[in-house]
Amino acid sequence: MKQSDFVQTGQKVGLVMASVVTPSTLAPSLSKRSWQDQGLITGLSTGGHYLVALTSQDVIDVIARAAAGAATTWGLFPQDWPDERRNAAAALGCEVGMVPVGLGLTAYLDRRGVRTAGQGLERQLAWRMGATALSGTVLIGATAGVRRLDRALGAGGRLAALPLSIPVGLAAAAVIDRFQRAETGSAVEPVDEVPTAKGLAAGAGVLAILYGAAWAERWTAQQVRRLAPGASPGDSLAWQLFSHAAFVAAGGAVFNALWTRAMQRIESVTTTVDPWMRAAPGVWTDPLVSGDPASLVSWDSLGREGRRHAVSFVRPERVASPPPLPDGTVPTDMSIQTVMGEPARAHPVQVFVGLESAATPTERVELAIAELDRTDAWSRSLLMLVSPTGTGYVNYVAMAVAQYLTRGDVASVTMQYSKRPSPLSLGKVRDAREQNRLLWLRILQRVRDMPPDKRPEVVLFGESLGAHTSQDVLLGWGTLGPQALGIDRALWIGTPGGSKWMHEVTGPPRPDVDPSLVTVVNDYEQFLALGEEARSRVRYVLLSHDNDGVTKFGPDLLNRRPAWLGPDRPRREDIPGRSPRGIPAGMRWRPITTFVQTLVDMKNAQIPGSFRAWAHDYRADLPEFIRDVYGLKCTDEQMAAIQDAVRRREAYREEAFS
Repeated sequence: MKQSDFVQTGQKVGLVMASVVTPSTLAPSLSKRSWQDQGLITGLSTGGHYLVALTSQDVIDVIARAAAGAATTWGLFPQDWPDERRNAAAALGCEVGMVPVGLGLTAYLDRRGVRTAGQGLERQLAWRMGATALSGTVLIGATAGVRRLDRALGAGGRLAALPLSIPVGLAAAAVIDRFQRAETGSAVEPVDEVPTAKGLAAGAGVLAILYGAAWAERWTAQQVRRLAPGASPGDSLAWQLFSHAAFVAAGGAVFNALWTRAMQRIESVTTTVDPWMRAAPGVWTDPLVSGDPASLVSWDSLGREGRRHAVSFVRPERVASPPPLPDGTVPTDMSIQTVMGEPARAHPVQVFVGLESAATPTERVELAIAELDRTDAWSRSLLMLVSPTGTGYVNYVAMAVAQYLTRGDVASVTMQYSKRPSPLSLGKVRDAREQNRLLWLRILQRVRDMPPDKRPEVVLFGESLGAHTSQDVLLGWGTLGPQALGIDRALWIGTPGGSKWMHEVTGPPRPDVDPSLVTVVNDYEQFLALGEEARSRVRYVLLSHDNDGVTKFGPDLLNRRPAWLGPDRPRREDIPGRSPRGIPAGMRWRPITTFVQTLVDMKNAQIPGSFRAWAHDYRADLPEFIRDVYGLKCTDEQMAAIQDAVRRREAYREEAFS
């Protein structure tokens, strides 16, 4: 074996690592995916692992060169060894020695527990160095074995010339998979089919694009260095580094321009008016709803979602001559009186303040309070504080169910904080938090000034990013937060994994958290399984489907295993009429791969579909949860009528707003 075979290039080791992880990108995750999705997962995961292994191997090579120099200085090598042999020996020693150091430290950190981002980064660095060194060591051994076989067979170097990185990586992946299956003691559960052939082909395409961009950047930098003025090598290197920086800056400028234009187009869509709704004020609205001619909030300032919210309230009584829908049909009567089979107690109040309704958060809060005064919302028995999604969308089913169950004796108040979809509104969380905090403090002040027997019960509702932005108001206060703000009950659906308050109240014990007051469930039957006594104490419910990628995705997936992928995860189980429980047994935490898989799951969870409890769609769950979490009452027959009514209302809404 040649001494130079001990010195591994980063590219070869990177290919081993990329090949090791490729089969794992085909493992099941939270939801079914297309071949295009699989291409993104495979391409981005293998590309990411390749680049990280490349960097890790560079670090090992630097250590090896330093070790070779130190060993030579200290006289640890025989004097007749040439430099090439000394470097090879140092490289082999570093590769082999780094394996137990890196993987041993990883095992120690796992036993100690990885709870913070810093600890996760420590663990990742240790694992990366150990895994990269192991890949390099295995490749060295395989290279030596093939060369010996080549000589034994007299192949004249033909066998030795074969590239080994990918076969070695795939063989290692097979061994690792078999070991993991034996360790769990069970076969992988059957899940939705994963597109393999097309997905791998698409992944290769993604890698080709990434490689092409990287090659173009490197080629440009090399040409700049070759043609750069200056006689010294240092001048040429400076120009090459300048080229790298210029390339990155140009790419960033192009991305920023495209991003800005895309956001402008998205926001312009959210301000458009549905054609048939131009005549809605005074026809489809009511004086007790924001946007009506009698309202302090102008119709035009509501935005698209605010206008749709304004026309979707439940009518207290049958409308004698209802205006026709856009297709000319007359909607079926689904008033409170008809669905509940009894007279309404009051007319629902819906206050909505759009992002354009006032210039500043403080002015929007003042406008919301003025609207609550104008509509006499304080006289209703239930006051719902609603934080909308990024676009300003308020769940129509949640509002309708609350209005049915209270027989109209409910007021809701919503303040818009963004005009973009939730994934693009993460930068608005801070603004929403401060706006909500100011509004809720003003409401708390007003409610506490009322006589005790006249005060409404104050409840929270938030969906998706709306759940995040409303929970952020309570951050650092645990379950004491909502109590301090006078919030009696709360229901959050599809809480994003980035909500720190959610982790605060569901994590390790804290003095400001009463775990009996909060629960996280996948479905209504799971809520019932808590038992009557436990349910009577619960005040804050987080409804989060186990297969909802929105509730699982977060940057922490890059450097530490989340609790929902731990050994105590619930087994996958199908519940009739509900979103399936549990996590697929074949889904394991793998750095980078799990991050990309869950990112795709998050995207797929938000694809509109039929009216059912599934992934990020919670509409079918809401009637029973609104009733029980908010402590409202109805008969079984009335609940069945509500469930049927909201399903039909959604069909009407989708037809009208499509």
